[in-house]
Amino acid sequence: MNEDRNTPSTPAVRVSDADRDRALGILAAALAEGRLDAPEHTSRVQAALRARTSDDLGALTADLPAPIPTRAEKDRKDMAEWLAEWRYWLGGLVIMSAVWGVRCVQKGELTYYWPVAPLGVWAAVLLAIAIWPRSDDGNGDGTTGV
Repeated sequence: MNEDRNTPSTPAVRVSDADRDRALGILAAALAEGRLDAPEHTSRVQAALRARTSDDLGALTADLPAPIPTRAEKDRKDMAEWLAEWRYWLGGLVIMSAVWGVRCVQKGELTYYWPVAPLGVWAAVLLAIAIWPRSDDGNGDGTTGV
């Protein structure tokens, strides 16, 4: 089997508008940080808008670091994760309450609502996470990460 050496082994992946937007965000951050001057930024933006494959976009941002998330972006991400934990808690509430309910029906009487202990501890941990002071370095434990 003879392979043409000019043909790539994997096909190029076409980019979406969202991919272009991410690349444009990296280019805008690089301009704001002084990593690119205005003419080079303009040239790369035009090339990004014309890009058809991920390789085309990758070449435009390969020498630039990803932008550092802002405090607001970190806070939004933390809030989304915290709310997701409460959804898991709610799922635990439903499952444990169902187990308790089935057990009560089997015994023919209401028994002690035992899910209150694990659910209470879980909720206390989630509330502590919400009010515990956080460090700005991303560790969340107050250390500097050294």
